[in-house]
Amino acid sequence: MSLLETAAILLAGVAAGSINAVVGSGTLITFPTLLAFGVPPVTANVSNNVGLVPGSLSAAWGYRRELVGQRARVLRLGLASLLGGLLGAVLLLVLPEGAFATIVPVLVLLGVVLVVVQPAISRRVAARRAALGPGAAARDGAAWVWPAVLATGVYGGYFGAAQGVLLMGVLGIGVEEGLQRLNAVKNVLAGTVNGVAAVVFVAVADVDWRIVAVIAVGAVVGGQLGAHLGRRLPPLLLRAVIVAVGTTAFVVLVLG
Repeated sequence: MSLLETAAILLAGVAAGSINAVVGSGTLITFPTLLAFGVPPVTANVSNNVGLVPGSLSAAWGYRRELVGQRARVLRLGLASLLGGLLGAVLLLVLPEGAFATIVPVLVLLGVVLVVVQPAISRRVAARRAALGPGAAARDGAAWVWPAVLATGVYGGYFGAAQGVLLMGVLGIGVEEGLQRLNAVKNVLAGTVNGVAAVVFVAVADVDWRIVAVIAVGAVVGGQLGAHLGRRLPPLLLRAVIVAVGTTAFVVLVLG
């Protein structure tokens, strides 16, 4: 990597770590950046996943106050994320590389769409809770939450862009808890998915450790920034950047 490429990937890592802590769409920043520098899609996805793991841990630590009293919930749902992430990672390695090249533009576009509709999802969740009152969602999670988290983990282990948005939709509807505390759980679950997938990728996949190191440094810094300062950023501006980068990646993948 040249100095310019290293700097660009580092900044992308900072941005991704910050966004993952608050929204959960950081892959839509780092993945297109790697593609722009000619990194093969599967290698970019694998290296990006491994590099973002420290950022997930950083974000979870930044939200540690909101995690107080949620140990049982995190352990139960974390098992679903672990199994889902493992299955998604295995699918990435088992399916032909051509399948990933075909599927990933759709996943990128799905991630962009999820980022766009995320405010509407949040408003619907809040309105539904207000209308139904206390007890509308089970405090320990409705019965469908565990398999939904499992399915989200499969998606996250395979690709992962905007898995945080999916998780917040699931948790916000199915668990009776404040959204900031659920966001803290989301960070742990997403980190679990990335972590177990990273273990699989390190063991058997082609990981570019230079990319991993640069993204990891940036993501750790970004995780702390997102946890402490991310809520103050204009949501519309943050969302616009993610959508612009993700749309560009979709166009490049389809035309390239």
